[in-house]
Amino acid sequence: MCLLHLLERFALSICDFDLALHLEMDACNKEKVDSVLDSSEECVNSDEEQDETEEWESSSDKESVASCVDSAVEEISLDCLETVLDEFSDYDAPDADWNPEVTPRKKKRSSLFCISPSPAKSCKSDSPASVQSKKGKDRKNSVSRSLPFSLSILEDKWKSADEPDIEPTQPLFRPRLTPGPQLVSNASCSPLQYFELFFSKSVMRTILANSNAYGAMRHEGTKKPWQDISVKDFKSFLALVIYMGLLKCFQLTDYWRKSHMYSLPYPAQIMSSRKFMSISKALHLSDPKLDAENDAKKGTPDYDRLFRIKPLYQDIRDACRSTFHPFQNISIDERMVASKAKNGLKQYMKNKPTKWGYKLFVLADSLCGYTWDFFIYEGKMNAELSKGISYDSVISLADTRLLGSGYKLFVDNFYTSPKLFRDLLAKKIWACGTVRANRIGHSKKLAPRGNIRWFREDNLLFVEWKDKRDVLMCSTFHKAFNGDTIKRNVKGADGVWAIQDFPVPAAVLDYNKHMGGVDLSDALISFYTVLHKTRRWYRSFFYHFVDIAVVNAFILHQQMAKMNNQKPLTQKAFREALVAELAGTGPPSAPAQIRPIPSNDPHLPKYISGDSSIGRRKCKICTFKTPVMCVTCDVPLCFVPKRECFTIWHEQGSCSETDEE
Repeated sequence: MCLLHLLERFALSICDFDLALHLEMDACNKEKVDSVLDSSEECVNSDEEQDETEEWESSSDKESVASCVDSAVEEISLDCLETVLDEFSDYDAPDADWNPEVTPRKKKRSSLFCISPSPAKSCKSDSPASVQSKKGKDRKNSVSRSLPFSLSILEDKWKSADEPDIEPTQPLFRPRLTPGPQLVSNASCSPLQYFELFFSKSVMRTILANSNAYGAMRHEGTKKPWQDISVKDFKSFLALVIYMGLLKCFQLTDYWRKSHMYSLPYPAQIMSSRKFMSISKALHLSDPKLDAENDAKKGTPDYDRLFRIKPLYQDIRDACRSTFHPFQNISIDERMVASKAKNGLKQYMKNKPTKWGYKLFVLADSLCGYTWDFFIYEGKMNAELSKGISYDSVISLADTRLLGSGYKLFVDNFYTSPKLFRDLLAKKIWACGTVRANRIGHSKKLAPRGNIRWFREDNLLFVEWKDKRDVLMCSTFHKAFNGDTIKRNVKGADGVWAIQDFPVPAAVLDYNKHMGGVDLSDALISFYTVLHKTRRWYRSFFYHFVDIAVVNAFILHQQMAKMNNQKPLTQKAFREALVAELAGTGPPSAPAQIRPIPSNDPHLPKYISGDSSIGRRKCKICTFKTPVMCVTCDVPLCFVPKRECFTIWHEQGSCSETDEE
């Protein structure tokens, strides 16, 4: 009787469990099962409508549909069963002795069941390979949606080089100032005078005031009081800094070592090692009191990350813009100031020779490499206010209020975009640059070397040229093809190398010619850079600003010598003369810039020694040897058809006399 009673209670429990299970399934699964059955009926009906007269030879297809439905129902049932079991676990059994254990079933991670559109296809879930391929397709679709036009339309737009292209309107060059040095054309300046255009006396006084305040603050509470740095000391310090760029030593103290291997008497003549190190440690560009106020604002929008370099930073930028105006072709690119300091401004660029350091965006003249303007990258801006660093940097540097209109700007593929070029064109600045393939939906297509194809989108020309690699260009002032060619050394089918001519777009030629402005400036800086390791991040910027000032001063010297038909100094000779003048060990001005002495006597040429081949001396204008000199001025001058230094010398003298009157 006990066993019979127990079986009756077990049957009642099973009935209650089954009732609860059906109620739960009706609530959570009714709609899904109906949709499965409807879709399966549609599969069968669609197949019956296609072949009404034929019968299926076997029932395998029907069984596949049925099995698909059953498996789907089973999966849904298992999911719903877990829910019911969770709820039924709280069910109070009528008999306390009867408490069966229910083994939990692990939930399957299965994808949604699928119904194949045709009975012949299986209803198995997607394989990892197919899922991966679908992800790839979704990624491609997202890329194509981001393009301004679809890939199919883009392929139809491409034209060959044989199809004619309308040449766009060329820019009318209207600079705000006359391009070139903004100095008196016949002025004679020494290297120090060119350098002081960037490091003026007011700039030096500001640096000295802040450095003395910082040095006094560091020496508070010490036995030895701080001795203020004078202007002469600071110039001697700058002279040694530039000298160290000419002559490299592993450590700064090596310049004052007395060993046979390091016997360098010049640094000791200018300044002692102790004094140089003292100035280096006290070098400070901003007011220490204001630094403390700025540091208190950390974590707020009012905090200025560049506050410690702001005084000199702004003065150098203003001086670069005021002493020179760029010619029509300009370029914008990044520059890295080497540093591995633990500072938030430090960036990493794997494609640059200097991979770690501070990043600057620079606008330089393409002809001479003059650094006209730059700014330091501080990090990502507010997304609401920014349109991307590539866009914002170009718009910030290419300021038409300072430059003027009609400029031709060259940029690399980091900056080039249709929106940027259209906005620059609206500001009357024409642009040309390489393009990344994903920005115009470029698809690689096999073609012979030298093949050109192009298309236009409004005022933008997109051109593709096949060299060793695909070269993609975008321009607002070029024609697709002008008939230009370029020489390449090509290996023939017989294994013999030969020079061949290949057609090339004009945009590629102009880009190769004018894009290297910033690279030229970087090269001039790197030859004799004064940058060395420091313990303060802002001193790295100070040394880089010295490099910019020296190189820009040298370029001004080159341009002025070219305007006056003089032979310029090399950069090494220019730096040597600058060091001598800063240290007070050289002449106050360059010997080649001596003015003729005003006199009423006739200025006639004569041979120095009575013979045209003996007793020649260096010309004061071009420094070539000449046998002729001026009788009145007693200065050797060239007097040949190719070098009319005699005439140039006296014309300058007459101009100076007129200015003095």
